[in-house]
Amino acid sequence: MSLVAMRDLLEHAYRHNYAVGAFDLCGLEFLDGVIAAAERCRAPVILNLDQPRCGASDFDRLLPAAEAAARQAVVPVAIHLDRGADIEAAVHAVNRGCNGVMVDASDRELGDNIRITREVVSMAQGCGVAVEGKLGGVDGVDGAGEVVYTGVAEARAYVERTGVDFLAVSIGADTGRSRSRPRLNWQRLKQINETLRIPLVIHGGDGISDDQFRRLIANGVAKIHHPTVLVDAAGERLRAGARKGAGADYRAVMREVRKGVEQEAECYMRLWGGAGRAAEVLEQCRGWEPVEHAVFHGRDGLGEEEVAVVIEEGRRAFSAIPGVRAVRTGEVVQTDRRFGWLLSVCHPAVIGAYREHPSYVAFARTRAERLSSLPSVADDAAPHRPRPAARAQEAASVAWSRGR
Repeated sequence: MSLVAMRDLLEHAYRHNYAVGAFDLCGLEFLDGVIAAAERCRAPVILNLDQPRCGASDFDRLLPAAEAAARQAVVPVAIHLDRGADIEAAVHAVNRGCNGVMVDASDRELGDNIRITREVVSMAQGCGVAVEGKLGGVDGVDGAGEVVYTGVAEARAYVERTGVDFLAVSIGADTGRSRSRPRLNWQRLKQINETLRIPLVIHGGDGISDDQFRRLIANGVAKIHHPTVLVDAAGERLRAGARKGAGADYRAVMREVRKGVEQEAECYMRLWGGAGRAAEVLEQCRGWEPVEHAVFHGRDGLGEEEVAVVIEEGRRAFSAIPGVRAVRTGEVVQTDRRFGWLLSVCHPAVIGAYREHPSYVAFARTRAERLSSLPSVADDAAPHRPRPAARAQEAASVAWSRGR
């Protein structure tokens, strides 16, 4: 049970001068290889789902597998949506297991970037989810274009007006494949770090030397997304398997791909300083587990058809709220006077925020006098080791009949 809050994870890395690798998942071989590498060197890791590269169908297939692998891991793991298209993509990712999101509006004017990012932050705060912002980058696709550097003044304004937890900055690193060593603007990075004092993120890594990576980390970079490194390692193993001809066994080739991913990921985890940090991260960072919350409605004076209508209205209302991962309905066993909804939410913050959501407000407008809920026992105030899902009360999870 080693899913941890991404905000805590990167703040720990920032305070202790190391960087967590965010590794793209291009398939199950990548997922298995990255987790194996992290467990081998006892390092925290971020499973990165790059929306443009994944595509919608692969994203929805990979995310449940990533969440399952993270929960089974013995090292701290966070799951991140990278380069989400819009607020809807961020909500979709949160509802399916991501505890970090980034909607990339860096190609927009600063005002539009701030507006879009602020909307994402507002949603994510109500779900306890961390948000990465982005300023600058490459004026093109996957590294093809001119570098647009992040300015110090605009970075300060952006962070103050959006409230992002981390900022991806552009100082000359190339997000695509580069044949030459990038010219990194160290003075700009130093100024941004001294001004913001929040974890910084670098997207790109081709051509960056080991010493340069260490210098990036010394200047506030706590998360590194190197998008080509594992893809290249996997491709090399695939080509080696193909050269064996018709006698190459598919499963054997895929094991080699996994091994290549594992070896390359481990190399960078050690280089970036995360190796051996797992125990202290698990001790100091909050776990990330769903919480169950029960909402009830009195049934006095309602016939069966009316009850069915209210149940469906409530299901639609709760399902529209960001952070509500599942909605079960039914009746309370101990009494025939109440029915309701059992919500599985991604974080205790949702319990404090859902009553402000327009969907719930519209539903409760005519139902408020008959609605009630049980308090959650989840405690979000202090760091803790990952633990099983907190429940509203044990009775709320077991005293449920005719549930759907």
